[in-house]
Amino acid sequence: MTDFGIKRFGGYVPRLRLDRAHIAAAHKWMAPGLKAQAKGSRAFMSWDEDPVTMAVEAARDCLDGRNGEGIAALHLASTSLPFSDLQHSSLVASALRLPAGIASLDIGFSQRAGTSGLLQALKAGEEALFIASDAPLGKPASTQEMAYGAGAAALLLGSEQVVARLVGSGSVTAPFVDHFRAAGERYDYYWEERWIRDEGYAKIAPVAIRAALAQVGIEMDAITHFVMPPIQRGAADALAKKVGFAGKVAPGLEDGVGYAGTAHSLLMLVNVLENALPGERILLVGFGQGADALVFEVTDAIATAKPRRGVSGAIAAGEATDSYLRMLSFADGIELEWGMRSEKNGKTALTEQYRSSQQIAGLVAGKCGSCGTIQFPQLEYCVNPECNAPKGKFEPCSLVDEPARVLTYTSDWLSYHPAPPLYVGFVQFDNGARILMEMVDVGSEGLEIGLPVQMVYRIKERDRARGYNRYFWKATPAGVGA
Repeated sequence: MTDFGIKRFGGYVPRLRLDRAHIAAAHKWMAPGLKAQAKGSRAFMSWDEDPVTMAVEAARDCLDGRNGEGIAALHLASTSLPFSDLQHSSLVASALRLPAGIASLDIGFSQRAGTSGLLQALKAGEEALFIASDAPLGKPASTQEMAYGAGAAALLLGSEQVVARLVGSGSVTAPFVDHFRAAGERYDYYWEERWIRDEGYAKIAPVAIRAALAQVGIEMDAITHFVMPPIQRGAADALAKKVGFAGKVAPGLEDGVGYAGTAHSLLMLVNVLENALPGERILLVGFGQGADALVFEVTDAIATAKPRRGVSGAIAAGEATDSYLRMLSFADGIELEWGMRSEKNGKTALTEQYRSSQQIAGLVAGKCGSCGTIQFPQLEYCVNPECNAPKGKFEPCSLVDEPARVLTYTSDWLSYHPAPPLYVGFVQFDNGARILMEMVDVGSEGLEIGLPVQMVYRIKERDRARGYNRYFWKATPAGVGA
């Protein structure tokens, strides 16, 4: 293997949390056995989050304000992307203001898409941004609903300043169907757990693990961290024991996250890297119609590659809610009567969206070259009445990471909003820009004038008649978002 691997890493977990006891309580009339699984909390997405927005936030955590210069490719892995025919990685690249000349690719259709896609991106040997973002959906009253969560992880790959280099790998492909979701269906269909554990994990994964260790020329006792998603309770520990790993299995992030589908293996990897030491070896295992095993070796550069917030920070920033129906509503699991105000037309003008894509997707304001006034959106002339310079003199000025504060705000209970009340007001940026914006993830602490805020990428509006999500940036209290 060449000296190629992970240069930077980051993650994102939605802020909203629901204690599993609330889920079990809602179903105790027909599924009292769920109480045995009612431990800890799980993350769930707000109405304006999806795998696209989570991918952007994970990448921002990874890049930490750095531009995308040098990135040749963007890969996005998920099994729950919102569109059947639209390249989601292009949306993510646009929001991150990555160069138009990069290659982009969506990967899915298996829980192993995260590890398989990562392995192929590493073997390609070109600098790339690899993101896995997922929010698997469990049928109400199922064990999956209790266990599932949501999240995203991002890895910047390259050959310089590598913090964890790939030193070995092994893969197995097998038509082992532990579960499936038919095209057009909302929920997965699972087979019997003992069969999955005994014939799947226990027999298929060890083959990939042995192949990876043989390629490196080491035994299991040379591995420091064993990383495998908790697809099934106790499966990771059982597999670690079977292959002779005597150390501590990496935390499964069951409490505070829940199983985040194809993104979970990389979320766990990022969580391990946050505290990894030089010289340690990490074994990453992915399972789904076969298995992948990747062996990473941590380098001295790990000390300089800490993410902006990381998985641990995202988990700590959780906002508890006691409303099971809120989680159902945000996931379109229940149809509520929102009144006539909710019947407005949400059609997006795709022509104007494309023409203004640089401004909208990247939140790029215009800085007047004559007087320095910063304005968003960019108009034909400078808004400074003493200047009025034409827009040809404007310079692009991204507001995504610009410090900002609440200038004014209101909480609106009359307008239709999927998560009332609607918080909206003017945001004053330190560089002089001022925008009327929606404010989200407010939480129990509320808002106040002068409160520091930061930008997060979200769904601005859902066109339910045509099935299209329109994305934009919103403000959130500083320390909550990416």
